[in-house]
Amino acid sequence: MTEAKIKAALIRFTAGIKNSDAEAVSAALNEVEALLTVHRAELHPQLAHFLEGRSYAKALAWLGGGDELAAKPASPPGGCGGGHA
Repeated sequence: MTEAKIKAALIRFTAGIKNSDAEAVSAALNEVEALLTVHRAELHPQLAHFLEGRSYAKALAWLGGGDELAAKPASPPGGCGGGHA
């Protein structure tokens, strides 16, 4: 249950960044920090490590939400003139 709350907060954090919404980013980070503080002992050590190090992309990927942070290519493969002639 705690991991689901952390994952949801990290998804909101990511959405806030994408939308340039400072209030959403701040609220999500405050929630993540509060959950980490209260539930650190019950979290998987790897997840706690990522959160303590503020490796939020890694934490979200570890929680199975890595697609939320996946970088999208600016152009399709070969779309920048690097294809074969």
